[in-house]
Amino acid sequence: MDYFSAGSVGALRDTGNKLSARVEGTETYRVSLREDKGGLDYDCSCPRAADGYFCKHCVAVGLAWLAGQTESGAAVAAKKQRRDPWRDIRDYLTTQAPEVLIALLLDTAERDDRLYRSLLLKAERAAGGTDVVKVFRKSIEQATSVTDFMEWGGFGNFTDNLEQVVESMEELLTPDSAGMLVELTEFAIQRLEKSLEMIDDSDGEVGAIVENLGDLHLRACELARPEPIALAERLFRLEMTSAFGICSFDANTYQDILGDKGLRRYRELAEAEWATVKPRQDDSGYDARRYRITSVMESLARASGDVEELVAIKSRDLSLPYHYLIIAEIWGKAGQQDKALDWAERGLRAFPERSDNRLRDFLVAAYLKLKRDDEALALTWVQFEESASLAHYKKLHAVAEQLGIWPEQRKRALAKVDEVIAAQAAFTTFWKPKSSIPYYSLRLEIALWENDFDAAWEAIHAGSCKQDLLIILAGKLGRTRPNDALILYRRVIPAIVDQTNNTAYAEAIKLINKVGTIINGVIASSAITWPSYEPVSSPSGISSSFWMAWLSLRNNPSIKFFMNKIYRVQT
Repeated sequence: MDYFSAGSVGALRDTGNKLSARVEGTETYRVSLREDKGGLDYDCSCPRAADGYFCKHCVAVGLAWLAGQTESGAAVAAKKQRRDPWRDIRDYLTTQAPEVLIALLLDTAERDDRLYRSLLLKAERAAGGTDVVKVFRKSIEQATSVTDFMEWGGFGNFTDNLEQVVESMEELLTPDSAGMLVELTEFAIQRLEKSLEMIDDSDGEVGAIVENLGDLHLRACELARPEPIALAERLFRLEMTSAFGICSFDANTYQDILGDKGLRRYRELAEAEWATVKPRQDDSGYDARRYRITSVMESLARASGDVEELVAIKSRDLSLPYHYLIIAEIWGKAGQQDKALDWAERGLRAFPERSDNRLRDFLVAAYLKLKRDDEALALTWVQFEESASLAHYKKLHAVAEQLGIWPEQRKRALAKVDEVIAAQAAFTTFWKPKSSIPYYSLRLEIALWENDFDAAWEAIHAGSCKQDLLIILAGKLGRTRPNDALILYRRVIPAIVDQTNNTAYAEAIKLINKVGTIINGVIASSAITWPSYEPVSSPSGISSSFWMAWLSLRNNPSIKFFMNKIYRVQT
């Protein structure tokens, strides 16, 4: 508002779907606002906009434009009748001598790096005569050159140069130069994927440029129609050697261009490479080349619709129980439930000590369908006994409820929980020579999930619990058991305040306000209102235990400090 009111927004240029202006701030900033697929896009040369924010300079330009929309009806009508500014500019340029146009363009290029690089590349292409590929390769090498590691967000000029080169390459997407473009895009993709090893591309900005190059390569191939066998050989090499595999060079992506001859050659190369891959029974770590050829073979198998071939490929690596599950799911989707069950059971037998719970869940569902209820329940119990958790408790509940035996299974599960809690407390080591206070968070989690507040109350008094669970319980008890809720808040708020950081303070204030809601709800129409700090006896109708709990919380020095601070702000 200050920028707009002070007239810091320079003359607006409205070209129909784009506004641009200069804003005089700490420096002179260039701003543009434009329509983008029904939304508003923007650019500003200030650091704030470079970080991704819609900055105050953009807002000032928007305000200036809005102010112009409130002109009188006659002014607006006159504006509507005004000629298209682009037509005016075009008409003006057509009357100028070449030397005037050259001067205008050079003057603009001095202030616009993107235009400068674009013109320079065009000039080098023209000066290079027929060797356009050499000119472009030089530009690609310069644009993709990285000498030091680039931190996230710190490679604006790098991406600007890349985008300009890609835009210039797109000009080659014509019948006469598409073949040349195929070679150049392959070169650019390989160079750029290599450069990514030295770039923190967390936001995917450089990866998006690689994807654009991949799309440009496909379109160039569609236009140029390279010799199928040679193309198949290059595509397979690119698929096997790309550092990050951002672009897809598999046969399915290019099948219309490869045709039968190209597809056959691609498969020949893939099968020759696949023949060197040995079966793997144990997890020996990531092998990039193995991963790539496996992906290629799986893609070919899926394209052919041959389930047997796909299973054979997947069977080459049975180093994890999850791999058996993948094969079981393939057979399941193919309608071969017997084979699906067989593979899942084979996976369970192959890894009796370190199975995958996703594989177990698959088998539980299959057993329930087949009425093999005891096996389904036993497999669910294995998970709970291996790792007693709320998630596994819920699985037990789902299966036992379906079988109509939840009450007795619940009793058994809770007994297991108590056993686990006692064992953890009794566990000792050289560094922990004494038993610890029982940790009842799991029991509290289960009680909260079941809305069993009596059991939850017992759990928090039986041992220690996670603070966030105590807060959840206090929130649930606020209406029906305010005395208990207040006791819990008394337990957690001082500990939060004592952390002495802004996040803790914000959380403490939020919880103190919840205490205020409870107090006001309980004392209702009494003379005491929230916040009240003077010692008073328990109001009529309020239990003494509740009031003592409230006074204890209120008189805690840390809490009193915060309550007085809230009171001053509210006053």
